[in-house]
Amino acid sequence: MALKRNTKVDASFSVSSMTDIVFLLLIFFLVTSTLINPNALKLLLPKSTGQIGAKATVSVSIKDWGDDTYTYHINGDQNPASYEEVEDELIELLSGEEDPTFSIFSDQSVPVGEIVGIMNIAKRNHYKVILATQPE
Repeated sequence: MALKRNTKVDASFSVSSMTDIVFLLLIFFLVTSTLINPNALKLLLPKSTGQIGAKATVSVSIKDWGDDTYTYHINGDQNPASYEEVEDELIELLSGEEDPTFSIFSDQSVPVGEIVGIMNIAKRNHYKVILATQPE
């Protein structure tokens, strides 16, 4: 008695499961990219058309509190450092760097004298400085 097989092997496959995986990965990367925040302080940066591609490893943020009070934050730290402590912390953080560079993030309302004070620290220690701006 010859038995015949009625089922045939189907060579096609469904791509719908792969699109589900790609969609889930897309959502995962979108959510995790919004969690990355380089600056914990909310600053209104001045606008500029010229942007530089150099990357600084250390950042100094100057926050204006509106009553001629300015605080300095190293690498977005919530605890402010005094002006006298900024130079010591920069020397400690940039001591092993081949090309020591740091960036200054400053509110628009911070006087130029405060920014120049931080730039003088860079000049004394032969550091390169990047003044962060917002693209126009």
